[in-house]
Amino acid sequence: MRNQRWQAIGTSGLSDFRLVDYDAPVPGPDQIRVTVTAAGVNPADLKHVARATSFPLPIGYEIAGVVDAVGPGAIGGSGPLAVGDRVVAFRIHGGYATTATIPADTAFVLPDSVDDVTAAGLLLAGTTAADMLNRTRVAAGDTIVVHGASGAVGVTLLQLAARDEVRVVGTSSPERLGAVTRFGATAVPYGDGLLDRLRDVATDPVAALDLTGTDEAIDASVALVEDRTRIITAANKAAASEHGLVAVAGLDPESAAYRDAMRGPLLGLVAAGELTVPVAGTFPVADAVDALGLVASGRAGGKVVLTVGP
Repeated sequence: MRNQRWQAIGTSGLSDFRLVDYDAPVPGPDQIRVTVTAAGVNPADLKHVARATSFPLPIGYEIAGVVDAVGPGAIGGSGPLAVGDRVVAFRIHGGYATTATIPADTAFVLPDSVDDVTAAGLLLAGTTAADMLNRTRVAAGDTIVVHGASGAVGVTLLQLAARDEVRVVGTSSPERLGAVTRFGATAVPYGDGLLDRLRDVATDPVAALDLTGTDEAIDASVALVEDRTRIITAANKAAASEHGLVAVAGLDPESAAYRDAMRGPLLGLVAAGELTVPVAGTFPVADAVDALGLVASGRAGGKVVLTVGP
């Protein structure tokens, strides 16, 4: 199989994506080269293109694969790396590829108990969830509301909150309520009357986390939570500015530092069987446009992962 990667040639979205032949360079100091086996697909991949100013732009933030070359002084996030190591890497550029040369410190050796597809779907959603939960300053016994609780980030949030003995009321579409209850939350459907339904089951929530960006989610959160610094949104920066809420994003220095620090611990939880990655489906890397289109639609119902192989 020849080496290829996806790149964007402009800001028009999926129509500007191209799969091109590409040879990943020999790794320099503090770099490794990885033969990619799986790559996570995320809404952020498309957002990255929309705000870019320089093209062509390689796509994809997270991968799993096998190290095939190691540069001088290359030390991974979990220690020394060697050719043949199975790794997962996050906060890279150009993950939609068959081969990628990346900073060594973005890569962590994969435990045998974690398969490549699970690994490739873990870290962007997982670190986002951990960052948002951390910002709420919740403690055991608290109740929180999570809007969009059935998606990849939402399901991870439910599991992390349960580990901290935090009660969660999670909203979702009616057809996805089962995914919310599966991970121990009280499920409430979106739609007219949402605030009343939340008030029926969410007694004095101390925080609300928004993964949808809808006016409905923001309005309900503001009505339910008095301290607006404990309303966290990953999807509506404008509403955060208007109402005095907290908006989080991976490029913010505080969020970036926390998310980087959580990569190893999250991988450890998955390896120990204490955290489930909700993989909704896989696509061949050649079908990356279809995969990202599904993710961008909001209908994926979990992580979508590209697979690379003969």
